[in-house]
This record gives sequence, structure tokens and C-alpha cells, in this order.
Amino acid sequence: MKSLPFTLSTVAAALLLSHNALAQSTDPLEEIIVVANRIPVPVKQVGTSVSILTKEEITARGNQSLTDIIRQLPAVSVSRNGGIGAATSLRIRGEEGFRTLLRFDGLKLADPSGTQVGPQLQHVVSSGIDRVEILRGPQGLSFGADAGGVINITSSRGSKGLDGNIDMQSGSFGTTQVSGDISGGNDTVDFFIAASTLEVDGFNTRDSDNVLMDDDGYDNDTIHARFGLNVSENLRIDLVHRDVDANAQFDGCFSGGTVHDCNSISELQATRLGAVYSTESMSHSLAYSNTESDRDNLALGVSSFTALGELERWEYVGQLKSLEQLDLVFGVDLEEESNNNATRDNKGFYVEALSKFSETLFFTAGVRQDDNDEFGEHTSYRVTGAYLMELNSTDTIKFKSSFGTGFRAPAPAEVAYNAGAFSSPPASLVTLKEENSQGFEIGVEYYAGTRLKLEAVYFDQKIEDAIVFDIAGFSGYLQDIGTSTSKGVELSGNFALNSNWNLNANYTYNDTERPNGLQRRRRPEALTNIGVSYKSTDERLSFNAFYRTSEDSIDEIRGGVVSLENFGVLDINANFKINETIEVYARIENFLDEEYQEIFDYNSADRSSYVGLRLNF
Repeated sequence: MKSLPFTLSTVAAALLLSHNALAQSTDPLEEIIVVANRIPVPVKQVGTSVSILTKEEITARGNQSLTDIIRQLPAVSVSRNGGIGAATSLRIRGEEGFRTLLRFDGLKLADPSGTQVGPQLQHVVSSGIDRVEILRGPQGLSFGADAGGVINITSSRGSKGLDGNIDMQSGSFGTTQVSGDISGGNDTVDFFIAASTLEVDGFNTRDSDNVLMDDDGYDNDTIHARFGLNVSENLRIDLVHRDVDANAQFDGCFSGGTVHDCNSISELQATRLGAVYSTESMSHSLAYSNTESDRDNLALGVSSFTALGELERWEYVGQLKSLEQLDLVFGVDLEEESNNNATRDNKGFYVEALSKFSETLFFTAGVRQDDNDEFGEHTSYRVTGAYLMELNSTDTIKFKSSFGTGFRAPAPAEVAYNAGAFSSPPASLVTLKEENSQGFEIGVEYYAGTRLKLEAVYFDQKIEDAIVFDIAGFSGYLQDIGTSTSKGVELSGNFALNSNWNLNANYTYNDTERPNGLQRRRRPEALTNIGVSYKSTDERLSFNAFYRTSEDSIDEIRGGVVSLENFGVLDINANFKINETIEVYARIENFLDEEYQEIFDYNSADRSSYVGLRLNF
């Protein structure tokens, strides 16, 4: 299927011509976000690019996997080895998936049991999530030097009284899911507990599995809990715990040859204990977290690969708010990651100044120092700027720009693999060194009350000496000596046509290049997303349609490069509230039954349908 014959620029022009902005009581420029600077900051002051998903928007999209929702945002591409639960890479502006930092209620969900210390996003279901903030581009200042983009997830915080819901759905590929959450609290304590169990029989995910041709299923059991205690007016303590048990069947493991009867069993236990002391002039946040990962790959029922990973982290974030011309944010993070018997420490220190001498012009500048016990000391920095131009009482233009740097040390497993028995030349002859990154962006945002927002951003990012796996010879990990680039344009818009209809769309053009001049693999050159939403006046009936396209992507195989076909996928869903307690819904994914591959030889799901019942109490 060819992509739609227009891009967001056409949509944006139509919106600009048709809108009649109305004065609104809520100013979107005053919306508070946390992910940009680790402290609450209004949108108007932020010079970096941030995408936001609310609980209502997550529910409207309906997908069970969070990656299938996030992929509809600007500059986000996803490649998955088959169906839900299969190994997944989420790339922000072309960065590698393992450079994407995932935080959930303050927990850094990185898995040291993997080859690269990155998030296992395929095991994050969408239920139980209240808000998602995505910070695009290299963000090594306050989140860690290897953060090539940040996904910050928060769950609901319990309020006075008791609230909860139960959600049950079933559908194609033998899918059943039961999820629910309960929350409550008073002035002193609050809690939120969410649980989900998902079972999918799946489909045959790989073309080359032409003998067994068996279905590759997936099971996921997740519990996420958050407890809060207000010790005093100024002191709060939070405890977060997350537990995930997942079993994904897949094709293509290696045990003396290629096997198409494989299981990946993953267990995650993560806990964070934090305290925040805040006054009008300052705030201090101190937290300890521990993440344990256990991974076991089975080939024909026999263990072929096991790994244990642990991530221990202390972090402190402070803020001085009483200075005359600026706010000062500073922090320390001490991290120990281990993979089986390999252990590494990293210490990070940073400070950032946020200007407050103007109501229309804002600057930030920060520097970070990392000390890695294997790869030494590295300095990273970031500067941003934002300027507001008010056109009238409702219309505002915001200009923004940022520049940041970072570095990534080779993961312990990458180093160990090249030194191990499975490695061979040329990888066994390579001594891996750290990657260095930098990113620049400049953009403009247009706001017309709360009815219309338009955004255009140009970005240019570079990675020096990127570490890549040897796809051609499977010898191990190689270093792309030189500069790998990702540069392009993001266009996005959201328009409330009236109280019932809403239109949102985004388009990303990303020109990627390796040092040898070839395109970087599995990074589409063009991504388009268009969404239409309807909600009845009484808010009982809602309808949503989301269409996404991917164009000009390539993959690498033994023997060379292969082009992946362009594709377009349409998802639709409808929800109906019978009363305040009972809601029914139905969803069709890949409505046009598009056949496509995001990774060579790995199939994606055909048309599928789901129905569900949601009980609120």
C-alpha cells in the first residue's frame, strides 16, 4: 500500500486557514512537564522537544503494548521481531534502542542481563499508566551520559477515597487480557496498585520457519505498585515496586544451528525507595533503586543462554529556587551494573542553571562529569533556549533550540562477547571503546489557545564510533569508526475542530548515514501518523482511527543489504459507556490487512479484532 498522498505540511496549512481560535481558561504553555530538567517546569520555558501522552490518549489508542502507542508520536520508530512480546527496539530520532532511557515512577528500567544495557520495552503493557513524557534527542545531562532519548512514565497517584477499575478483553490470535488497578488515600498516605495478565497464542512470526510453521505466543504477568507517605508538610516518602514475568516464543535461536522452537523467559523485579524534602526556596530528592533481571533462552526446551543482571542506583537531585536570576538544579548518581560475573561502576555529577530573569526569554546551561571505572572520565553538557512571541490574547509563537552531548561505554556483555569463545575475527581482534554523541535542534511551536498546536523541528545528531553487531559474519561486536548521522525534520499538529472532533498528525523525515555512506539499518526515512477522534456531546460514545506509514527502510543480512517495503497500517476502535460503571469497547488493528515487515524475514500481525469490558468503581 502506498502512503497517503499528503504529509503533515498539507494538514498544517489547512488547519492554519480554518481555525478560529477561542479564548480558553487553560493555557497549554503553562502545562508542567518533568522529563526535560528532572524538576517541574512549564512548557513555555522548555527549549528541548517533548511529546506527551495522557491517560485519556493512551486509552483512546487502545493497544496492549505501550510501544504500539508511543510509535505514533513524532520521530519514534519501532522494529519488532514478530508479534507482541517479541524483541523490540524503539528508536528516537534514529538513536539505537538501547540508548533510549526508560523511567517508570522514578525507576530506571534498564536490563543489564541483555547484551546492551537497555530497556525491555516489549514487556511494558499499556494498562496502569497515567502519563508518558518523551524527551527527544541526546539527553546525557541529568539522566546519564548514554541517554539518547528519554521515556518517562508515571502511574496514577492515589487520591482521597477509593477508586479502581477492572478491564477484560479478548480477540484474535487467542488473545486474552485481564487487568485492573486500585488506588486510594488520605492526607497522610496514598497508594496505587495495578496488575495485568496477558496471554497470546500468536502467529508464525518468521518466513524462514517453513517446516514447523508453529504459532509464536506470549505470556506476560505484571504487577506495579506505588505507595506514598506524607511525613510532614515538607517531607514525602515514596516506595515503588515492579514485577514482570514474561515468556515469549520466537523463531531463530541458535543452538548448533538455527532452531525455530525457542522461548525467551524474562523476569524483572525492581524497587525504588525515595524521599523528597521541599520548601519554597529549595528541594532535595534522594532515592535508592535496585533492578534484578533473569533471562533464560530455550531451544527445543533446552536452555541455550542464561544471564543474570542487576542494577543498583543511588541518585540525588537538588534545586535552589531562591536565587534572584535563576534556578539551580544539581545532582549525583552512583550506579553499579552487573551481568553474570561482570560488574561496572559509574559515578555522575551534574549542575544546570535555569534562567528566570524574563517572562518571554528562557535559557538553560548545564555540565555533567562521569567517571566510569573502565573507560575513565567524560564531560557532557547541554544548552537550551526558548523565546515566546505573543500575537494576541490567545495566539503565541515559541522559538526553541538546544544542543547536547553524551557518551556511552561499551556494555560489559559486549566486551565479554568479543573476548569469549563465540567470537571470531574480525570482532575478536577489536578493542571496543566508548561512543560519543552530540545533537542539535531548532524549532518553532504555534499555539492558538487550547484548540490548535503546530510544531516544526529540525534536528542533526552524530554518533562517533558507533558499536554494531557483525550481521554479515556473526563474529561479535564491531566499531563503525567515524561519524554516523541522523538528521531531519519533525512536523506535528493537533487541532480540536470542535467539542466533538479532534485531528492530530505528525510527519518525520530522517536521513541517516553510516561512516561508509550507507543508510543506517531499520531506520525509516519517512514516518507519518494521522489520528482522528470523535467523542459525543454526552461523552458516552467515542471513536478513534489512527493511520501510520513507514517508508524507505533497509535491513542488513548475511550477504548484503535488503530494502524493506513501504507500508501503511490503520487501527480503529470504539468505546461506549453504558453508565458510570460499565464501558464496552471494540478494536480492529491493521484494519486494511497490510502485509509488512519491520525486520527482514519477520512477519507482522494480520488484521485482528478485540472486544472488551471495563468496570469502574
